[in-house]
Amino acid sequence: MLLSLTNAPRDYAWGSASLLAELEGRSPSGAPEAEVWFGDHPGDPADIDGDGTLDEITGGTLPYLLKLLAAAQPLSIQVHPTIAQAQQGWAAESGKGLDDPTRNYRDDNHKPELIVALSETFQSLSGLRPVSDTLSLLDALGDGAGVSALRAHLTGDADVLRDTLSWLLGGTVQPQVEDIIASVTAAAERADAGEWNTTIQAIAGVADTYPGDPGVVVALLMNHVVLRRGEGLFLRAGLLHAYLEGLGVEIMAASDNVLRGGLTPKRIDVAELLSIVDTVPSEVPVLRPAADGAITSYPVPVADFALDRVTLTGESVVRAVAGPTMVLATAGDVAVETESGTVRTVPVGTAAFVSADEPELRLSGVGEAFIAAPGR
Repeated sequence: MLLSLTNAPRDYAWGSASLLAELEGRSPSGAPEAEVWFGDHPGDPADIDGDGTLDEITGGTLPYLLKLLAAAQPLSIQVHPTIAQAQQGWAAESGKGLDDPTRNYRDDNHKPELIVALSETFQSLSGLRPVSDTLSLLDALGDGAGVSALRAHLTGDADVLRDTLSWLLGGTVQPQVEDIIASVTAAAERADAGEWNTTIQAIAGVADTYPGDPGVVVALLMNHVVLRRGEGLFLRAGLLHAYLEGLGVEIMAASDNVLRGGLTPKRIDVAELLSIVDTVPSEVPVLRPAADGAITSYPVPVADFALDRVTLTGESVVRAVAGPTMVLATAGDVAVETESGTVRTVPVGTAAFVSADEPELRLSGVGEAFIAAPGR
């Protein structure tokens, strides 16, 4: 079975007014366009050739959700649970309705994610930076009272990052938070922070969008990662992260479990966040595209999904089908053919769905596409 998939952009406030339109070669709609979902998620299943939705074919069994994501403003800082944590949380909240505002867990699954940049740059905050490096960054902010208080929390003997997150998000230190943010803004205006200048400029931009939000200070603790086109990041369970700006292809396990840690008007359950966040500092490896060859794989340590980027130069590329598969076109002219001889063109910004009973698919044309499938 070979089906053509489309969907309407979701108009979240952080979405870009132009990135998706530019990708698809159309005029902007005038509204923010944040995400386009290609999957069978009940909240917004993909449309099939204008007749029905994908969940009617799959029964809602896809293990992954594929998206185009276009951010003009920062998304919330967030973290996702492991499967065990999700199962425990889901069971503990069994007495709450799904629309209960105090509910943290929407299902019993984990939600690892992979983002691959389509724009020339894609900015994110990913993981917690080593404390010694953050202290170096604070030196560039000066000696304000708020910065001094933050430095004191980061030089304790316990789990200092967990302690600092609890301090920042506990709701009792707003004067210090605002003082730290003022120091960030002043340092960005001076533009003399040396190696930290790019990071401080990025966080000052976050502060412009979320004035007074403690998440701006949480962002100071995180790695500022700038992806180039074709580069990717895998975001595992427990990893604090936030996308800041750019266009990308995102794939994730089929789950809605999100615990927030700032940059949002939504509820933050600080205790539950601290119970699942991994506070061990680490850099998040950037997954870089192959220097040559038609196919770049982005290896991930989960079975929920796999993602490959295919560069088409006029020669066909054949791939075995191992489970329900999608082909998302992101540039040029792309066509998909199955072994049975069915052929469909895939306009940029749309996808094709190939059912698991097809032994293989063939891509042709001149352009770029991403192949999503269950993990290998």
